Amino acid sequence: MAQRKGWGVDAKNMDTKVRPQDDFFTYVNGGWLKRTKMPPDESYWGTFTILKHKTEKQLYAILKKLNSRKRAAKGSPEQMIRDLYRSAVDMPRRRALGATPLRPYQRRIDAIDSVKKLLDVIASLHRMGVGALWGVHVDQDDKDNRRYMLYLSQDGLGMPDRDYYLKDGPEQRRVRAAYLKHVEAILRLSGKNAGEAHSAVPAVMRIETELARLSMTKEDRRDAEKTYHKMSLAKLSRLAPVVDWKRYFVLQAIPLPKEVIVMQPKFLKGIDRLLSRVSLDDWKKYLSWHLANDLAGSLSPAFVKQCFSFYGTTLMGAKKMKPLWRRALGSVNGYLGELLGQIYVKEHFTESMKEQVNEIVDDLFAAYKKRIRGLDWMSPATRKKALAKLRAMNRKLGYPDKWKSYRGLVLRPDDYFGNLLRVNEYEHRRVIRKLRGPVDRQEWFMSPQMVNAYFAPNLNDIVFPAAIMQFPFFDPDADDAMNYGALGMTIGHEITHGFDDQGAKFDSKGNMKNWWTKADKRRFEAKGKLIEKQFDAYQVAPGINVNGKLTLGENIADLGGLWIALDAYRLKLKRTGRKDIDGLTPEQRFFLGYAQGEAAIERPEFTKLRVLNDPHAPSNYRVNGPLSNMPEFYEAFNVKKGDKLYRPPASRAKIW
Repeated sequence: MAQRKGWGVDAKNMDTKVRPQDDFFTYVNGGWLKRTKMPPDESYWGTFTILKHKTEKQLYAILKKLNSRKRAAKGSPEQMIRDLYRSAVDMPRRRALGATPLRPYQRRIDAIDSVKKLLDVIASLHRMGVGALWGVHVDQDDKDNRRYMLYLSQDGLGMPDRDYYLKDGPEQRRVRAAYLKHVEAILRLSGKNAGEAHSAVPAVMRIETELARLSMTKEDRRDAEKTYHKMSLAKLSRLAPVVDWKRYFVLQAIPLPKEVIVMQPKFLKGIDRLLSRVSLDDWKKYLSWHLANDLAGSLSPAFVKQCFSFYGTTLMGAKKMKPLWRRALGSVNGYLGELLGQIYVKEHFTESMKEQVNEIVDDLFAAYKKRIRGLDWMSPATRKKALAKLRAMNRKLGYPDKWKSYRGLVLRPDDYFGNLLRVNEYEHRRVIRKLRGPVDRQEWFMSPQMVNAYFAPNLNDIVFPAAIMQFPFFDPDADDAMNYGALGMTIGHEITHGFDDQGAKFDSKGNMKNWWTKADKRRFEAKGKLIEKQFDAYQVAPGINVNGKLTLGENIADLGGLWIALDAYRLKLKRTGRKDIDGLTPEQRFFLGYAQGEAAIERPEFTKLRVLNDPHAPSNYRVNGPLSNMPEFYEAFNVKKGDKLYRPPASRAKIW
């Protein structure tokens, strides 16, 4: 979607044959949808990916500049970025090595002759970034965010979700059949002969299916209360006594914790039974598979191609792999994001952009404050605490005030596999050090060049990286309606995550603590059920509907974000004055700006993958769904009974 001079919407992107009252998404984007072809290496193509492409080209120019320099001081950001990139694109070297880098770790797996050695190998794989059985990470304590805690969580599946193992719908059967072939192919590439690889597949599937049965559903996993179970080390040992947890923590270089938070106790208890029941031979097959599959992206082209065949084509529908430079850039972004980000913001982000966006944020907070004060369903006691949370919410725009250090990290231009292991080990040590110190309230969980945004409930932060502050989300020369409808809504969306069905469980300090009266909480949950029911009805393929419960948080954030952004825009209009442009009112242009920001096409495989696993609904429903609840939209486009977007007043959702 090319940037256009003027107020912000290109009429060629619209389809005015479609009535806005029936399908606003297609009315705004229909022209673009008709003439846009999906790039063969993409599964989803829309405003976010187009902006990501633009940003990647900016980053690639930086990489080429660094790569052209003959010298870079050892240990400097330039040297680390350059050498990680060089090692990633050195396909002749990676091809020559084949599966050789896996062999030292495979020998350890082959040597397992007891449960004790099995658990030791699992600990070493976890430090390498290989998922096996359970996962471990460090985060703030949800109920006491002044300190970091160790979290233990379910892990160990090779397909995206438990449902691919347990359900028998056409999509699950299709993916499962391809997965069996993928497991065998990867094991062959890793050095197993045909018989060994073929015989390992049933063992891998038996174990992963058992893990799937033990796993918490994706709907429950996003419930902050259901995934919080603090227990002492003694209680953890009673829950899963087969695991020597003290030894595991020592091998992970984790200071012996007094307490841990177990996110899925049923899962760990079940793992304990599996460790006693499953044969060591089957465990070796399972670990060999995860070792090779999880590290395949750092190995030879054959490994990369096979992983793309399953994860890229079968699951997502992409026809072609991304070019090597993009894949290598993805590694640099993923592993050295803040090093590359420091250079990116110097070249592509200005303080004037930050100031303009800050003005939008000021209006959004003012609008939210007024809206909370005017809620007719909330009691004064709850309203006071909601306002306190809004007042305490911190904004982070552009880039961190304090950058991460990578001092001492060794990266070589001819050792891609080794580089990734060393970065994983380096980050492991960085994360574990958190347990010894105070909470870092300045930390960012996205790099500045990420085209994205997030809300952090424990910090009560809204965070907007520099890269998202570009067209079509933000253009300093565009009509205010466009900036408030696109970026303003995005910011309002993240603020509303602090008040969605999960964010509302955290108080103004960022702790999971109930701040609602019982009556207000009941009313809030009933309003959420209305949104859940609405989205449950949207069908994307025969037998596959949007999951209203899974997408509830995002849908609340979309609806709340739109209302707040519109209110904020109207505050701006009070300062600048109202005017029509091209026969369109300010409100009409605002809604056009929002819908344009959601323009996207998807491959059928990706749509099904998203609906089955992603907490975000497809783009057309993210536009038409919330708008069908807004009287302001009805007024702007004269929506009446009989129009497809019309919803009877009693069934319209309104929370914030």
